[in-house]
Amino acid sequence: MNRILLLCLAVLVFGCQPSENTPDAPVTRDYQDLVSLFEEWREFENPPKLNEAPDYTAATFEKRWPEFRKLQARLLAMDTSGWSIPNQVDYHIVWAEMNGYDFNHNILKPWVRDPSFYKSLWMARSDVPAHEGPTHHGTTEIWTYKFPLTEETRTKLLNELGIIPTLNEQAKGNLTGNARDLWIAGIRDFHTQSANLKTIKEWNGIKGDQGLEAAIDAAITSTDDLASWLEAQSASKTGPSGLGKDNYTWYMQNVHLVPLTWEDEVMILKRELARAWSALKLEEHRNRDLPELKPVQNASEYDAMSERAARSFLNFLENDNIVTVKNYFGPALRPHFGSFTPEQKRNFFVIGRHYDQRPLFCHFYHWFELARMDLEPHMSPIRKEPLLYNIWDSRNEGVATAVEEMFMDAGMYEDDPRVREIVYIMIAQRAARGLGSLYAHANEMTMEEAGGIHSEWTPRGWMKTEKELLIFEQHLYLRQPGYGTSYITGKYLLESAMAEYAKNDEAGFQLKDFFDKLNLIGCIPMALSHWEMTGVDTEIRNITAQN
Repeated sequence: MNRILLLCLAVLVFGCQPSENTPDAPVTRDYQDLVSLFEEWREFENPPKLNEAPDYTAATFEKRWPEFRKLQARLLAMDTSGWSIPNQVDYHIVWAEMNGYDFNHNILKPWVRDPSFYKSLWMARSDVPAHEGPTHHGTTEIWTYKFPLTEETRTKLLNELGIIPTLNEQAKGNLTGNARDLWIAGIRDFHTQSANLKTIKEWNGIKGDQGLEAAIDAAITSTDDLASWLEAQSASKTGPSGLGKDNYTWYMQNVHLVPLTWEDEVMILKRELARAWSALKLEEHRNRDLPELKPVQNASEYDAMSERAARSFLNFLENDNIVTVKNYFGPALRPHFGSFTPEQKRNFFVIGRHYDQRPLFCHFYHWFELARMDLEPHMSPIRKEPLLYNIWDSRNEGVATAVEEMFMDAGMYEDDPRVREIVYIMIAQRAARGLGSLYAHANEMTMEEAGGIHSEWTPRGWMKTEKELLIFEQHLYLRQPGYGTSYITGKYLLESAMAEYAKNDEAGFQLKDFFDKLNLIGCIPMALSHWEMTGVDTEIRNITAQN
């Protein structure tokens, strides 16, 4: 039997009846029971410790599996009839997260197949609610520390650094998978981790502290040892890294709540790639008598351009009634201006930002959303913190990509029409890289071959200038199914939600109302946002009808 069929035993949602293989659980009808179950579930999802490090050993997973099935059975036994739409949405969030654990346990198994799962040191905050891709539970988030350290934060950092050698050693026993592309590409993460550890050892507040230096030295030695072990094992890794079409589709629908199949996503990304290229050429034709865009030539020009772009962007959002501009939008955007980069060192995104920052600032809608999570957290405890397993990708990456074009169509570049060309280049790049990732997950292409689509179908050769970004992106998308497509498929789902929302009150539609309501719903799958905004649950029902 196809392994994916075995996963479908726990996905009867609207009937709220467990399958014959699900442990018995009492029927409950109170939303507060869902909140309580969610808290238990999140506590369970954080694994027990083995020598102070998170325990990802096979024996522990198997021992804990019956406990998970009991939690899942309690969820499936809930009767949500009569609940408000927001409360039903919360139910589906918990349902999706539990499906994610189920899928990881049985299929994805990042702790077995994916060396990068054991990356511990993170130097910067992600621009989305949590780190992209599977990440272990004992990471060292160095960006959260303020130096000089207090006694409390010094102890915390020492404890976190102490996990690295223990977990690296555990990884050697856990990593028994045969996914060649994941294995080979993952080695570079540990070379990078070693280099970053050496960098922070020299920081003021760490340098000269014998305890911290010793902990960092141990982490460096352990990280280098793990990299060497991975390299020694690499010749024996010969298997595919993709999930296959059926597993990919199940995962998209039942975990990320994307109401599409693998084949649907191929069609959408091909369509967007063709549309972006043709629209770019039409823009170039329309602008043929205008001066070409010129990149800034030095740091002074770059800084001045960034300031102008930020003012223009924020003024447009406020003055053109696009969205309610909160007082934290400016401070959230400013740290991400970047800096002037010599031409030979520019990657795809850095190339664009040296012409005009505004297209990328639109994508930096991300930072407004993170500031909102920090300063105005959702009142639902189920939506307050980042959802697990990157379930938010259709919402966060989809919206950030969609608004690049939506804001353009709303009139953002009337002062310089040639900037519109950059927007279409960015759409083409997202479509090309996502299309490559689909073929890689179908095991019809290697990661390198998928990168070829990504590189060759990005206009103006902008993906050929610096290879590290290409490797990083295709590696991430192979590690995290659906992430590479979420930019374009999430954009499609946002457009679908806007269409339904506008249709419900076409004469009274206000763009600002639409985005404000979307923001209030929080960083949840786009299909759930669609339901809560419009009352139409077709996309979610189409998913659950499959099971």
